[in-house]
Amino acid sequence: MIVLGIDPGTANTGYGVVERCARGLRALDGGVIETLPGTPPQLRLADIHGRVCGLLDEHGVTDVSMEDIFFGRNAHSAFAVGQARGVVMLAAGQRRLACASYTPQQVKQAVCGSGRAAKEQVGRMVQTLLSLEDVPRPDHAADALAVAICHANGAPLAAAVAELRGRA
Repeated sequence: MIVLGIDPGTANTGYGVVERCARGLRALDGGVIETLPGTPPQLRLADIHGRVCGLLDEHGVTDVSMEDIFFGRNAHSAFAVGQARGVVMLAAGQRRLACASYTPQQVKQAVCGSGRAAKEQVGRMVQTLLSLEDVPRPDHAADALAVAICHANGAPLAAAVAELRGRA
């Protein structure tokens, strides 16, 4: 299983690629897709879509996972994040890949054991779980790797439970 984790945004979209293998989890890639301020939104979204398509193809991704929108007080930024999520979902859909979503609390719970973990703790746990030399930087990359870890560890169990329910 090779999972692309995404921390969506129009200015900065974090990405992390994690492989689940017999020996555990292994980081294949991670970073941030940056778009330039002042660029028309449709061009920013096209850039994000193109980079995500490249990551899916380059790494042979089998699963895509994204962080859900955290809707604070700024509805405008929530819509922009939703648009970034949409182009990631489009890239996954074009390749017939499932696309899972997790709340920030679910990701923190899966990676740190607490849904209220601080950003710094998430970064350190990602470093530990993936046996990285350093904490992934910037935070968007660490968050995306955390989303990928959440999915890589939870998807096999979810599939087994779904199969059991289908038999019942």
